[in-house]
Amino acid sequence: MIEFLYYPLAQAHEAQGVAVIIDVLRAFTTAAFAFNAGADKIYPVAAVAEAIQLSDKLPGSLIMGEVNGIKPEGFDFGNSPYDISRIDLTGKMLIQRTSAGTQGIVRVLHADLIIPASFVVAKATADYIRLLNPPVVSFIITGISLGRDGDEDLACAEYIEALVKNKCPDDREYIKRVTASSVGRVFLDGRNTNFQFQDLTLSIQVDRFPYPLKVTRENGRLVMDHQFPG
Repeated sequence: MIEFLYYPLAQAHEAQGVAVIIDVLRAFTTAAFAFNAGADKIYPVAAVAEAIQLSDKLPGSLIMGEVNGIKPEGFDFGNSPYDISRIDLTGKMLIQRTSAGTQGIVRVLHADLIIPASFVVAKATADYIRLLNPPVVSFIITGISLGRDGDEDLACAEYIEALVKNKCPDDREYIKRVTASSVGRVFLDGRNTNFQFQDLTLSIQVDRFPYPLKVTRENGRLVMDHQFPG
């Protein structure tokens, strides 16, 4: 039987077993849409300067992400699944820096495998976990940070756990928590143009994509893709 553990972002370093890093609004929804738009791989990083330096080393790469929800100078895209969904990224390498999601990835130190997740890849993530059947799954609820309640990410983690346990959860009950969460309400409010309502709409398209995301290392760098290991 799988043991499920839950950690806020600040305790990501404690994750063990399979670490499932949750960021619904918006990092790993954006990443899933980037792969759907044809991206080849995504390099998650911690800092803006690190993203720009890595871009210089990877000719043709593009940078996406945010600091406090805003696209930094020198980045090609913000952290918007809606914007990314309208771009042809066929064969492109992306570098991603966000305030929560990629921070969760880089802070995991001892896990056997890292799986980024959001609602759009929830069932694929749960299927992957069942296939792996690890003794421990550690959910990192990245939204519990920066003064946010993180309930959109907690809801996603609990939905994935229920799927793994074959409980046939009603996704509508979990989606209600996304829109009611502290950050979800910012998207609904509509006054901050950095938080587009369309991003919220795409982020609650449950199980839209049939592939899980995963993170491995390539030449010492963390890299995300959307294929099962070979």
